[in-house]
Amino acid sequence: MSSRIYVALDLPRLDDARALATRVRHHVGGLKLGLEFFCANGPAGVHAMAELGLPIFLDLKLHDIPNTVAKAVQSLASLEPAVLTVHAAGGRAMMEDAKAAAPTGTKVVAVTMLTSLDERDLADTGVAGSAHDHVVRLAELAQEAGIDGIVCSGAEVVAAKASWRDGFFVVPGVRPVNGAAGDQKRVVTPRQAADAGASILVVGRPITQADDPDGAARAIAGTL
Repeated sequence: MSSRIYVALDLPRLDDARALATRVRHHVGGLKLGLEFFCANGPAGVHAMAELGLPIFLDLKLHDIPNTVAKAVQSLASLEPAVLTVHAAGGRAMMEDAKAAAPTGTKVVAVTMLTSLDERDLADTGVAGSAHDHVVRLAELAQEAGIDGIVCSGAEVVAAKASWRDGFFVVPGVRPVNGAAGDQKRVVTPRQAADAGASILVVGRPITQADDPDGAARAIAGTL
C-alpha cells in the first residue's frame, strides 16, 4: 500500500516544487498542488509535476454557481487529477455538477471547514453552533450530492465516517507531535488522523520547511 501522506507543495516556483518533490517522492503517496502553485504555473506546471509519477491532488477549492464550476472541472480534465476539491458551501447542485463533469478516476471531495478556522470564525460569518456540528452537516450534504468524500480536520473524521463508510476523507492541518501549528487552529498528529480513518493526510510545512525534507517525510510515514 502506498503512503497515505500527500505533501503540500505550496510553492510558486516550479523548479523548487519539482526539486522538493523529487527529494521526498519515496516517502509520500502523492503531491498536493494548491492555488499558489496553480496561479503561478498553470496547467503546464501540473503536467510537469505529474511527470514525477505520483498522484496529483489538485486543491483549488472551486466555489461558484453550478454551471461555472462544472465548466471549470471540464477545463481541468486533461490534467487527470487523482483528487480535486470544491467547497461544500457551494451547495448540493454545485457538488452534483462538479462530480458529473469530473473525469473517470478523479475523486471530487468537498472542503467542509478550513482547519485555519475555529468556532469564533464561524460565528463571525453568521454560522451558529460548533465546528463539529457544522462539518457533520456539510458532510451529510456532500454524501447526498454523490461526490466521493470531504476535507475535514482529524477531529471530525470519526463522526463523518460513521454514516459514510465508503467516503474518502482528506485530513489537512496534520502536525507531528510537538510540531508548530502555524496558521492552523484545528490540528491533529499523523497517527491521530490515521487512527480516525483518514484516507489521505496532507502535510506541508513540517516536510517542506524541514532542514531535511526527505528525513521528515520518512519520520512522519514511520508513525503510521
